[in-house]
Amino acid sequence: MATPLAFTGHSTHPMAAVRAAFANEQYWKDRIEAVGGPNARIDSLAINGDQVRVDMVQTIPASELPAQITAIKPDGLTIPRTEIWHGSGGTVEAYVDGAPATITGSLTVTEDGSGSTFVVDATIEVKIPLFGKKIEAAIQQHLTELLEREAEFTDNWLSSH
Repeated sequence: MATPLAFTGHSTHPMAAVRAAFANEQYWKDRIEAVGGPNARIDSLAINGDQVRVDMVQTIPASELPAQITAIKPDGLTIPRTEIWHGSGGTVEAYVDGAPATITGSLTVTEDGSGSTFVVDATIEVKIPLFGKKIEAAIQQHLTELLEREAEFTDNWLSSH
């Protein structure tokens, strides 16, 4: 049974501005550098009108992980992630390199009257008997923190551009 990941972030900027950032190559470069973790990178970025696909690799060093994860991945986590945006919605897929852990879900950005709202509705699944749920909970916590940093980064980036 997978663990849900539900995140809602708010921006003071309208949906059109947020979507315009997502269609800006410099935004992705700046974001991965600011919040992607050590040695994070963008593997590919394709922008075609309102369709955006970004393949990135993010990392979480072992020093930031709980013992139940470092017992399996003592060098930290490498997380390939793909976001595909079209219009005001999209999808996200990620996995933990070398571990039976996957994240899949949907992305939306909508107007909310005072700016916009960004929503991630995903599931985390770790296929390890007995410990899978504990690891899913730890991943959920770290992903929520990452999504908070990404939302804050996006709002700040838009304010300065």
